[in-house]
Amino acid sequence: MGPVNPARPLAGTPLCRLDEIAEPGAKGFDFRTGEAIFGGFVVRKDGLLLGYVDSCPHAGWPLAPLPDRYLTRDADRIFCGGHGALFRVEDGFCTAGPCAGDSLEPWPVRLDADGMVRTG
Repeated sequence: MGPVNPARPLAGTPLCRLDEIAEPGAKGFDFRTGEAIFGGFVVRKDGLLLGYVDSCPHAGWPLAPLPDRYLTRDADRIFCGGHGALFRVEDGFCTAGPCAGDSLEPWPVRLDADGMVRTG
């Protein structure tokens, strides 16, 4: 983990309703405080709901080539549109590409009983 980002949302910040994320699918979120920007995304697949910081461990740029396009076509892996790295959904571990062996930074998220996805 790098330095504290002032734009990173506090725990409990509402993101969206669960039904706004396809199954399987992913949705990105951007926050800004002054000059600081924080990007994160939430993946929903096979009953899992996981959050990751939207930053390639190899280059530091956002992963999605288009809004909310974080998964491969078969929704089996998270995909970096910049150089094609592939990451496991369940733990963010890079299995192919220039950052093989590295991992995405987890971004804690939770699902409330009312169906709202929030930061953890």
